[in-house]
Amino acid sequence: MKRIQYFRYGKPEELTLADVDQPKPGRGQILVQVRAASVNPMDWKIRRGEMKILSGSHFPRGLGHDFSGVVEAVGPGVDQFRQGDEVFGATTIRQAGAFADYVVADAKAVTLKPLNLTFEQAATLTVVGSAAWIALIAKAKLRAGQSVLITGCLGGVGRSAVQIARMQGAIVTGSCRASGREEAQALGVSEVIDYNAFDIGAYKRRFDVIFDTAGALSLRQCGAMLKKSGLSLHIVPTPAKMVGCLFSPRHHIVFANPTPESFAGISEAAGQGKLAPVIGRVVPLSEAIPAIIALEKTGNPKGKLVIAPMG
Repeated sequence: MKRIQYFRYGKPEELTLADVDQPKPGRGQILVQVRAASVNPMDWKIRRGEMKILSGSHFPRGLGHDFSGVVEAVGPGVDQFRQGDEVFGATTIRQAGAFADYVVADAKAVTLKPLNLTFEQAATLTVVGSAAWIALIAKAKLRAGQSVLITGCLGGVGRSAVQIARMQGAIVTGSCRASGREEAQALGVSEVIDYNAFDIGAYKRRFDVIFDTAGALSLRQCGAMLKKSGLSLHIVPTPAKMVGCLFSPRHHIVFANPTPESFAGISEAAGQGKLAPVIGRVVPLSEAIPAIIALEKTGNPKGKLVIAPMG
């Protein structure tokens, strides 16, 4: 089988498309024939070595986490899936390897694919959808009428967050590039802020919740814009933010580890059309490496990059 992998942390040139043995599922795991996988910024951050504390030092390492596909085999202790089930999910940071013909994942990090979604659509949901759901629903317990600021509102996590916030009846303010104003408004953002002209002082004590998906705000800036009982959530865990969050109940780091609750939530929302992924480009596995490198360099996607091994 084919798999994108690398033998050391570093530059994009480390990536290769290799012939490897098909993996076997262990206890509590399933083997999935990958029909689609989506690219997230986390993928190249891990490859650079920026998250090696979490990803470890075992090589060669596969690339990619989000996937959808068909169950090929189940390991011991797995009774919720059977061969032929259509599923979507994500690997752990240490596992990785979704950009391949087959991938092994923990059964608890996989769920059945909604019938009305294509494999390409489902492959975009797990990481971004879980991050947004865990932040806004599980952590912030966002309610109707509350005000929320979402930075990077047109990014993968940001777009999902806007849709989930609107689903909850919240009033959404979002930041993005100036050229994205109309797109953000169409998504449901009530007030759109140009991130290059963001005046923090104009939003003093304004928000019940701040979800900084872009990693654009410091904890001090968030504190200035939060209401007295407000909460800020962050998915870009810089050392300063990690330390600050340890000592403040108002600020939290969010990790996109899917839970049964987040899976149920995003699956239902996607099935009802309330959480709609946007796909920018679909490429076969043979053309994926240059597409990933180009996305890493530009950092300005218009929809998710999806890899289709069988395409």
